Amino acid sequence: MSLADQYFSQAGSGRPPTAPGRFEDLARGGDPVQFVPGLEFRYLLGERTMLMAVRFQPHTEAPRHVHDEEQITLVIEGELEFELDGETRTLQPGQVAVIPANVPHAARTHAVACLEYDVFNPPRQALLDLADAARQAAG
Repeated sequence: MSLADQYFSQAGSGRPPTAPGRFEDLARGGDPVQFVPGLEFRYLLGERTMLMAVRFQPHTEAPRHVHDEEQITLVIEGELEFELDGETRTLQPGQVAVIPANVPHAARTHAVACLEYDVFNPPRQALLDLADAARQAAG
């Protein structure tokens, strides 16, 4: 069996699916959540993973913080100054930051806006709780 045949196998583990598949539109799905002015979050939940689209307006900061969930950040548009465990880099489209659980990190934009995607595993419960509270307060 070739590597491609192994990778694209139809056999799987033999276990039944745990949920049906679905299609979503992250750019249009749900109301955006804003915890900090100029920082907009839209998220999508899978069973064990969260995908979040984060739009930074120019001169916006996500303060230094830590959390129990692993995070991967991928810059899609613009640029993002990212501080990760004491090191700072300016990320361009296609560049990624991998943030293990409880590693200090922060992000900010300067003159250019940024769209980036975050993947959290497991889903970031604190964000879900804050989003629910913000929706209830607005609602």
